[in-house]
This record gives sequence, structure tokens and C-alpha cells, in this order.
Amino acid sequence: MTPGPERMKIDGATVLLTGATGGIGHAIARRLHAEGAQLILTGRNADVLAPLTDELGARGIVADLADPASLDALLAEAGPIDLLVANAALPGVGLLPDMPVERVDANLDVNLRAPIMLARALLPQMTARRSGHLVFIGSLSGIVASPGTTLYNATKFGLRGFTDALRQDLHGTGVSASIVEPGFVRDAGMFANSGMEIPRGTRTASPEQVAAAVVKAIVKDRGEIVVAPPELRLGARLGSLFPALNAAIQRRAGAADIVGSHTGNH
Repeated sequence: MTPGPERMKIDGATVLLTGATGGIGHAIARRLHAEGAQLILTGRNADVLAPLTDELGARGIVADLADPASLDALLAEAGPIDLLVANAALPGVGLLPDMPVERVDANLDVNLRAPIMLARALLPQMTARRSGHLVFIGSLSGIVASPGTTLYNATKFGLRGFTDALRQDLHGTGVSASIVEPGFVRDAGMFANSGMEIPRGTRTASPEQVAAAVVKAIVKDRGEIVVAPPELRLGARLGSLFPALNAAIQRRAGAADIVGSHTGNH
């Protein structure tokens, strides 16, 4: 019987984590540090990044992933990487006609182009070693759509499709790819970053649960992990199978009003 591929180990691995300055990024960084990773943390806010790198004994690289030149500089400075956790994302909330072109471009660049280009740059060294893992932080918004978040849905649907196809391409190479998809996260994530309130009565996950899922995806080589209560996981799966039903449920729940009250559009 042919043995399966060796599972990736976090202890001693060099990990590049994007979006380290947000709440979910902080939780992922601390969990990977506890697992023995050597961290390279990146984010746009140097004032937030510096204390975290000091706390965890990590390297910090300030980078704006909406800027292709900044992304190239990040890769050049980071050097060899064993694990990538692509966590950086912009909210992308609002009605499309109201969004400036610059905001559309920034969301596409940070949420979708940057993870793809990071993977493209890092894969040759990983496949040459026959060792490595790429983890992309997606969202339930990559499984089921909701009103007022067209751009965010587009990027997260794209990231999910990219990860699934990439994982298939990497089969047998010793390298793998996973996507971790949080639902509503307490005090972090898309809703918190956009200033929107989580719908009343909706159960949430913690940033630490997202971080635990990242570790699980790596050490158990799970292709997809949804981090949400059972009712949200079921609702997302049903919504993806029956989009018309999902749209009707979203309307009854007043999802558009939640977004409209934040953007000023009704």
C-alpha cells in the first residue's frame, strides 16, 4: 500500500501571514506562534504591526496589497516561505453604482489578486521542496450571496473557486491548499471592519476559532473548513443549492435594510 503524503508541520515552519493587523489576523498570529511557527507578519498599519511583532518575536513587513509594487517588495523581502496564510481583505460593502472605480479595484486587488499572486510566486519553491501549504481566508460570503455585498461576494466566490482548483492542481506534489470560511465573527471580520451590525439573534464565531481552523486545515490537510454555528453552515449550503430561495429568505430577514442603513442607500 502506497503511503499518503506527509502532513505539513507548523512547528519550525516559516509562515507568511497577510492581514496581521486585524482582529482575525492577531488571533491567527498568536495561535501559529503557540504552535511553534516562525512568523513573518504583514499589514498596512505599521503602528499596529510593530507591537504584535515585538510580542511574538516575529518579522514585520509593512505592505499595501492593493499596490502591486508593494506586493512584489513584500515577496522579495520575505524570502523562503513554508506556509502562507492569506488573510488580508477589504469589506466591499455597498451598492455597485455608488462605488468609485478605485474602491472596486482595491477590493479586487486585495481580496483576490493578491492571494493569487502570492500563491503564484511561492509555489515554485514549495513544489521544488515537495513541501508547503497555502491557506486562504474566505467567508460564508463565498458560498452564498447576500444583497449589498456584490463586490465582497465576487471576491470570496472567486477565492473559493481558485482554492478548489489549485488544490486539485497540487495533488501529488507534496504541497496543498485550503480555504477557511468564517461566518459572522465577533469584533472582527467583514461586518466589524465595515461598521455594520451583525443581525440580531445571529450566533457568531470568535477570532480564536478561525485561528484554530487554520491550524486544522494545515495539520489535517482539510480542503475547506467553515467556521460558523451549524444553522449558518446549513443555511449557506442550502442557499448555494437554491439561490432563489436564499434571495427570498434574505429579503424576509431584511438583509438589504442592514446594508442600506450603513451605506445610506435603501
